[in-house]
Amino acid sequence: MNPVIDVIIAIVALALGAAAGYYYRNNQVKAERREEQSKAQGIVQVASDKANKIELEARDRALKITQAAENELAQRRNEFNREVERLDHRRTELDGRFEKMEQREQTLNKRQSIIDKHANDVEKLYDDEIKKLQEIAQMSQEDARKILLDDVEKEARGDMARIIRQIETEAREEGEKRARKLIADSIQRVASEHVSEVTSSVVILPNEEMKGRIVGRNGRNIRAFEQAAGVDVIVDDTPEAVTISCFDSVRREVARRALTRLTVDGRIHPANIEKIIEDETKAVEKIMAEAGEQAAFDAGIAGLHPEVLRMIGRLKFRTSYGQNQLAHAVEVSKLAAILAAELGAKIEIAKMGGFLHDIGKAMDHNQEGTHAGLGAEFCKRYGVHPLVINAIASHHHEVEQESVEAVIAEAADAISGARPGARREDLEAYIKRIRTLEDMATSFKGVSQAFAIQAGREVRIIVRPEEIDDLDATRLARDIAKKIEETMQYPGQIRVTVIRETRAVDYAK
Repeated sequence: MNPVIDVIIAIVALALGAAAGYYYRNNQVKAERREEQSKAQGIVQVASDKANKIELEARDRALKITQAAENELAQRRNEFNREVERLDHRRTELDGRFEKMEQREQTLNKRQSIIDKHANDVEKLYDDEIKKLQEIAQMSQEDARKILLDDVEKEARGDMARIIRQIETEAREEGEKRARKLIADSIQRVASEHVSEVTSSVVILPNEEMKGRIVGRNGRNIRAFEQAAGVDVIVDDTPEAVTISCFDSVRREVARRALTRLTVDGRIHPANIEKIIEDETKAVEKIMAEAGEQAAFDAGIAGLHPEVLRMIGRLKFRTSYGQNQLAHAVEVSKLAAILAAELGAKIEIAKMGGFLHDIGKAMDHNQEGTHAGLGAEFCKRYGVHPLVINAIASHHHEVEQESVEAVIAEAADAISGARPGARREDLEAYIKRIRTLEDMATSFKGVSQAFAIQAGREVRIIVRPEEIDDLDATRLARDIAKKIEETMQYPGQIRVTVIRETRAVDYAK
């Protein structure tokens, strides 16, 4: 075939195919468009139906809400009307009550006027009766009131005196029972020795010839010894013994040791006397320092300054009424610890206060002040606890006691000095104390007689019953006890007993 024709046929076929394809495609697109339009119309129709339905439902709901609001409004109006009616009724009732109250007030005012008038009449009648009674009794109202008050006061004073005596008796019995138990337990647990005689020192000599050597030619040896030691050497008829006398127990001990050493050595002359006394002075100082340390150990006290221990050790050679003061300090410390433990106080403070309370007695007598004040000042310089310093300074009430431990230290000191066998007292001091007690008691008004008994532990006072009543007797006992506490120094306690006796005397004729 001709190629040209084939090409033309192919072109024509191609054109026909393209036209047919276009036509087919165009119909298909139109069909799709029609289908989409149909679907869109359906959707719009459905939406329109739903919108109509929602609109209808909204209208129904709005209608219901409107009807409910109208119903509620009508109900509120009805309630409001009823409340208005109730208030009007209440107002009417209140107006009626107010009118009745006004009428009642007017009636009460009239009655009050009548009552006031009657009261004035009664008061006038009362005054007239009082005047008549005063004329009949020949006594004014003030006098009668005074007599009545005096009778009431006298009766009340008697009741008060009975109550005071009852309370004091109960408190005293309970306190004494408790105190006796504590004191007895403390004394039994300490169990110290009795007092020993320490008034002079006796040096035993190997033979009678030693007395002549002690005296020396023209008495030069004994004079040198007395001057160096500061003591008096008494050479008397006592066989093979000489006596050393001195108010300072430390110097007396140094002299005793030195003289004993001289008699053993045999070289008795002024130069050797001075050397030995100097050596023995150093030895005694060392003994006192060791004694202070041992006493602190025995008392269970630690942490004291070495100077305080050295000073307390000087009490080893100090006595009071025959009682060794270092042993007394240890004993007081132990008693204070026992009492503090029983009473729940600070044991260490009470124990140290009891141990150091008499440290002032170890100081030179040339220093001015009481032993309590000197001891407190000395301990303060070496860092002792302030409560302990107060216990030292206040154990004789020279300053105010600031703690219960200070009171315990004072009580332990009194127990140690007052326990049986602790101290001795010479006859002159005993008689003086007894007379002082009796004179002090008889100095009070209304006291007839006073007797100190039981070695000065009790004073019994007989009063004049016409001058002292029951209440005054109680006050008198308290005043006398207070004056004894303020003016006298004594161990333990003194009981004051006031005796009031009433006697009725008549004669048969």
